[in-house]
Amino acid sequence: MKPGAARWKRKTSILAACLTASFLLSAREAPAQDAKDAWPYYGHDAGGMRYSPLTQINRDNVSKLKVAWVFHTGEVQESNGDKKRSGFETTPILVDTTLYITTPFNRVIALDPATGKQRWAYDPLIDRTLDYGDGLVNRGASTWLDSSRAAGKPCHRRIFEATQDARLIALDAATGKPCADFGNGGQVSLREVRGYLAGWYHMTSPPAVIDDIVVVGSAIDDNHQVDMPAGVVRAFDARSGALRWSWDPIPRNPAAGDDTKLTNAWRSGAANAWSIMTVDLERDLVFVPTGSASPDYYGGLRLGDNKWANSVVALHAKTGRIAWGFQLVHHDLWDYDTASPPLLATLTRDGKKIPVVIQGNKTGFLFVLDRDTGEPVFPVEERAVPKSDVPGERASPTQPFPVAPPALVPQRLTADDAWGPTPGDRETCRNWIKGYRNEGIFTPPSIQGTLAVPGNLGGLTWSGYAFDPQRSLLVVNTNNIAARVRLIPRDRVPSDNDEDGDYGPQRGSPYGMLRRFLQSPSDLPCSAPPWGTLAAVDMTDGKIRWQVPLGTMQDFGGAHASPIPPGSISLGGPIATAGGLIFIAGTTDSAIRAFNVETGKELWKWQLPASGNATPMTYRLGAAGKQYLVIAAGGHPKITEESLSDALVAFTLP
Repeated sequence: MKPGAARWKRKTSILAACLTASFLLSAREAPAQDAKDAWPYYGHDAGGMRYSPLTQINRDNVSKLKVAWVFHTGEVQESNGDKKRSGFETTPILVDTTLYITTPFNRVIALDPATGKQRWAYDPLIDRTLDYGDGLVNRGASTWLDSSRAAGKPCHRRIFEATQDARLIALDAATGKPCADFGNGGQVSLREVRGYLAGWYHMTSPPAVIDDIVVVGSAIDDNHQVDMPAGVVRAFDARSGALRWSWDPIPRNPAAGDDTKLTNAWRSGAANAWSIMTVDLERDLVFVPTGSASPDYYGGLRLGDNKWANSVVALHAKTGRIAWGFQLVHHDLWDYDTASPPLLATLTRDGKKIPVVIQGNKTGFLFVLDRDTGEPVFPVEERAVPKSDVPGERASPTQPFPVAPPALVPQRLTADDAWGPTPGDRETCRNWIKGYRNEGIFTPPSIQGTLAVPGNLGGLTWSGYAFDPQRSLLVVNTNNIAARVRLIPRDRVPSDNDEDGDYGPQRGSPYGMLRRFLQSPSDLPCSAPPWGTLAAVDMTDGKIRWQVPLGTMQDFGGAHASPIPPGSISLGGPIATAGGLIFIAGTTDSAIRAFNVETGKELWKWQLPASGNATPMTYRLGAAGKQYLVIAAGGHPKITEESLSDALVAFTLP
């Protein structure tokens, strides 16, 4: 499943509060800005720690936060016929005292960070009717400063965006005009370079920028057919747009050797890097998280481990050659993408400082790897896992299990664990669980049906995590949702489609597939709450410091007669600040919250106009200016009856 592709049955929309003019504050500062006040990357720094050194907003005063301004993009689109539903998931960047955002329709907009007023907007006029697998979504832009071009000259600073319809666009940060010397009039077609069909290749994540190159991954839909396009990663010259290099995660299967029969059977694709990449400027490395090989749930035509799918891979930025790779899931059969962005940090172990990559996975595991070698810093064991009973399938006999940190979500669900708001719900869930193949995590898909715990939503998602370097704490939001997966023999695929859920034809394989999250008749999950948590992991010893429910699903699927325990599914990650705070939205109850980083205590909550399925950011306008917190609140493109919005909301202290 690609970015946020969670399809939930939903009966009523989430109640959203109105943001009224009475809360608006005066913000007429003329800021001067230095680097520590800005937010120049999606994850604040090039390595994606999502940590701000700002302290003006802190644990003592965060309860006083109020709305400073609201900007409306004017872009809300419900699904209708060939129209895709929108989702506003941008994380703004702030450089040179200007805030830059992207919209569901791939418009790039520059805003005054003090007032939220628009300075310019660029519209690439994407085709909104193409089959974008995740609806109309974009998570942000990137920036690059051309040191060879004088300040004040066109495109001295550039803003880069990768669009849904497969273009890489370079804009002048000062004016929003396309950089004429980049590609063809300011853009490079990402489709023509590889010959992708319209709609098969699309991007939702911001490009990675390192030195004078721009690196883009690929979002390719799951489960359509066996030989989907390769999930190529490409680097382009930041000035000219010329292709510098490309890298395919899954070249020809090394297990095939010289066996012609096996070689001919090697059919696959995808393994795409659809999530956010990070970079190490000093080591000249690009860190790439990769997804599952195609098709997700049957691997009989892609024998072996399928490296480098479901991995984190370090590429040399100048050449695209592999420095090292580490596979988190072998021969994936569960859509366990490496969806979370790699996070670069420095840990102290046995008195030594170790540069590391922290990489999460939908399984709920966190892997901590040496940044130079890819070797595990905390031990990882290969453990035996259940065998497949599907003809033609050769599941991996083992999977990697980190010894530390522990899994952040449950990885097994029994009939005795079944939950529901009523006795009838519980009994229905109990009977469903009894009827599925269910041997814990990594139980392979089956024709009878398999329970996947966690499901394809995770675990850990593209939401990622934030790292507080002062306390060596990694803060992570997770989902606790099981899914049921069933393989459908090819001769039954056309007619065996009357069950509610996500169908995938998996053309070219012997099986189609059906999957659906395990929900009771009330629409609430069959797994016991909390269905979403926020956890702090001490990265010095690999232990969980605290873990608390995040949000609530009290009104999910409609009002419930009895109180529903806390904890909501969430899509949209946390940030940390030197003020001792964690900020996060993303829950189905449409709130943004602040937590004490040391204890997990909720200190502040504000109702947004729709769910904030995005990662917030923060900045300060000059040494004597105000600190702002900003979140995109647009609702979710896959929860089809959830309220949508076009609001970018900024908060500050009175």
